[in-house]
Amino acid sequence: MTRTVLKFGGTTDALIGAARASEGGDAQSAQDTLQALSAAHRNLIADALGFESADVLKEIADLTERTDALLQSVAILRECTPRTLDAIVSYGERVSAPVVAAVLEHKGTKAEALSAEGLIITDDAFGHANPILEETRARASKELDSRLDYGVVPVVTGFIGSTADGVTTTLGRGGSDYSAAVLAAVTNANELRIYTDVSGLMSADPRFVKSAKPLATISYAEAAELSYFGAKVIHPRTVLPAVEAGIPVRILNTFAPSDAGTTITHDTSQDGSVVKATTSLGGLGLITVQGAGMSGVPGFAARVFDTTAAERVSVMMISQSSSENSICLVVPDDATERLKASLERMFNAELRRHDVEKIDVERPVAIVAAVGEGMRGTPGVAARVFSALGKAGVNVVAIAQGSSELNISLVVLEKDREKAVRLIHEEFHR
Repeated sequence: MTRTVLKFGGTTDALIGAARASEGGDAQSAQDTLQALSAAHRNLIADALGFESADVLKEIADLTERTDALLQSVAILRECTPRTLDAIVSYGERVSAPVVAAVLEHKGTKAEALSAEGLIITDDAFGHANPILEETRARASKELDSRLDYGVVPVVTGFIGSTADGVTTTLGRGGSDYSAAVLAAVTNANELRIYTDVSGLMSADPRFVKSAKPLATISYAEAAELSYFGAKVIHPRTVLPAVEAGIPVRILNTFAPSDAGTTITHDTSQDGSVVKATTSLGGLGLITVQGAGMSGVPGFAARVFDTTAAERVSVMMISQSSSENSICLVVPDDATERLKASLERMFNAELRRHDVEKIDVERPVAIVAAVGEGMRGTPGVAARVFSALGKAGVNVVAIAQGSSELNISLVVLEKDREKAVRLIHEEFHR
């Protein structure tokens, strides 16, 4: 039979909130949250089936009771360890799988709910565990192959797994996508389907560009670039196991299942496009470290990045002049002043000697990125981008382009973000 892996969402944020409430001693609030989730799942099974399934209701009740006991323990101890938090937040997926299996059975499809605990084997990095593929492949062969061969659809919990000793773990944000990709890889699935709330990826944000078009196919490299610069439909790390196994990934819309969606593959057919999509990321700040004394000094850039790492600030883009007289970092806006102060402390002596002339902040800014495999080796792409922006009076503050020629990233003022996306999209999608 054709093997396709599907993903189902959870209620992680509410469970994390309940755990934190318990840790703060508010056991009642945590219990209220859990009971609300339990009721929502009971109502879901009644609405989907048209009647109440005693077996599923019992499973929901048992899972709720065990999770409530964990929350009560946290409230007493006033401590929620990563291991305990993983056990609590696993509730959402563990309670959803039986509901989905019951609905499939009711619709005439043989199905069975399975917990990924004991199936997806991970290390013990609680909160962001890493699957151990070989061990998972062995478990999947034992637990899934026979069911698939007999026409039974396994409904496996996403987001969670366990250590080889059976201790519950979670795979972190995007963990349901990650679970699906792992299972697709270890079962040699024909494709990985991920259902979300949009019909795949678009050539631009439709809120900014009314003429934005759905993208039928994109490459893994293009998907990685688009997701990094604001396209939140999927994060490439979460589907990496499927990518490495050469399995196509389809992004589909739960609420519009007939839409074609977007297929992500190793190689996409040449459709004549140069810039396939234009995307952006706002709410950022630009920090510039500048000074003639920086030129030719070994380790200067390393000190900048060491400071950034020490402050736990994520760098979204880097640009450095060939003269080595300046380094520009684009970081989240709320981190700019903190990072600036830390850099001033790091380069206090250099600032006094004027080897570093200044450390400036410009905010708020946005990154606008033009992405496409067709850009590679095509002359004049950058000229067309800058010309389109220049004619409309949009100032480019900083520029970065990788040697892959897959992406040109520009920093513009936040107020020019929408206009820049629209202008670049119009230039390449006439």
